[in-house]
Amino acid sequence: MARIKLSFPDDAFYFETKMPVRITDINGANHLGNDALISMLSEARAQFLVNYGVQEADKNGMGIIVTDLATMYQSESFFPEMLRFEVGLMDFNKYGGDFVFRVTKAESGQPVALAKYGFVFFNYQRKAVVPMPETFRARFAGH
Repeated sequence: MARIKLSFPDDAFYFETKMPVRITDINGANHLGNDALISMLSEARAQFLVNYGVQEADKNGMGIIVTDLATMYQSESFFPEMLRFEVGLMDFNKYGGDFVFRVTKAESGQPVALAKYGFVFFNYQRKAVVPMPETFRARFAGH
């Protein structure tokens, strides 16, 4: 299988948050487990949306659903390091786009991972993909 190679421009990121590596995030190899990192990416995405006042699902049943995930690991991380998660959006289409992430060690800046989540807008009542709301596109497409 071909290796995944991710690369994002610096201006793709316009939100950041920090999270510690918890003892429960450590796997059998004694470093941050990939499952824990994916949970942390989801948390960073949720904090990004809250920061910009976007609900993951609204009262009309419309929300965002993740369609795929690609992660490129760059180095190990250990308990109790603090990680910096930079989050942005790019590659918009009619229905969604990509959340992009750059994860580094907060103290040293050492790269830990790059990742991207594909997403679409989804009507949970109709169980159907729907076009991206213009309010969302207008807010983020120009970043």
